[in-house]
Amino acid sequence: DLLDPERLIQCPFVKQHQIRACRFPYHLVKCKESNPEIAKKLATCPFNARHLVPRGDLSNHIMTCNDQALMEQDVVSGCCEPPQEQVKDGSTWQAPPCDEDWET
Repeated sequence: DLLDPERLIQCPFVKQHQIRACRFPYHLVKCKESNPEIAKKLATCPFNARHLVPRGDLSNHIMTCNDQALMEQDVVSGCCEPPQEQVKDGSTWQAPPCDEDWET
């Protein structure tokens, strides 16, 4: 299951590392610092920063990346929605109506 936070993912820096999905982003940062020579040989997918592939394979990965469809879906849905009116400070938050009458 892709959404299971306990599933194991193989580290792109050290193949022997099997990391739980919920810890994977943290592991990538630390392992990248510990393995700078390997990190130089890998490129980050523009659709998912968890995808690190050999630099020569990046264009092929971009063409076949499953997260590309999700990104395109976000862009399309963002274009079609009408813009929300914003108050002067940029916030769209509004206080809920108050039923209290402090005079009574």
